Amino acid sequence: MIPLEDSWNDVIRKARRGLGLSEQELAQASGVSLASIMALEQGILDKNQLEKAGTFLGLGTESLLALARGEYHPGLLTLPHGLAMFTTPWNDFEVHSYLLWDKKTLQAVAFDTGSDASEMLEFLKVHELSLSQVFLTHGHGDHVFELDRLIEKTGALAWIGDREVVSGAENFTPGREFSIGSLRIGTRSTWGHAVGGITYIIDGLERQVAVVGDALFAGSMGGPMISYEACLTTNRKEIFSLPPDTLLCPGHGPLTTVALEMKHNPFFT
Repeated sequence: MIPLEDSWNDVIRKARRGLGLSEQELAQASGVSLASIMALEQGILDKNQLEKAGTFLGLGTESLLALARGEYHPGLLTLPHGLAMFTTPWNDFEVHSYLLWDKKTLQAVAFDTGSDASEMLEFLKVHELSLSQVFLTHGHGDHVFELDRLIEKTGALAWIGDREVVSGAENFTPGREFSIGSLRIGTRSTWGHAVGGITYIIDGLERQVAVVGDALFAGSMGGPMISYEACLTTNRKEIFSLPPDTLLCPGHGPLTTVALEMKHNPFFT
């Protein structure tokens, strides 16, 4: 069982920073004491203060309390056949990359690279798959670290959205569709965490899958490094508009679904 990427106090911190507020500014604006704000962000739970601060920050306080009490985890979801996940270390956390393949043609594509592509390359070899393309969700180092190696070992063509530049990758405009065999891959812009974040929608497996990168995590989302408003807006428009049972494959933390995040993610409840 993969643990959640973020704790409840990480969510509070991300929301505060996303709104451009210091701890002192949040205290003054929300009516919660500075000592209480600092305690919350350190993980010290006070239900009343959490509800007050969370409401001011625009977070779903019931979902936030559920996170604080350890009452939410999406559970042990499984990938459909034809899709594999690889987890590699990066500093003090872990990052996921994914491999998709067509059963008939044995053609494969990767989504991000992680920090070490060795397991992915071995998987390709053992299952006699041919990697033709690498799709990048965004250009942050933990997601593109092994791109040169994957290209060198497989000859694959790499792609990234047209708002970012990564050496070795070609640009495309969101909305473009790709395919391998009977599988279709749609692309949607989910920027905000990164300037050119892309979500990839996979159709043709047992269920619809969205590879979301750092746009969305189970119970949280990637930090608003570029635009907090864009994080919220593009996730609502491009991810939460998908069918509720769509399986979400994030760059960190456990698998989840659209329905689960609509109900339990404090940023969107």
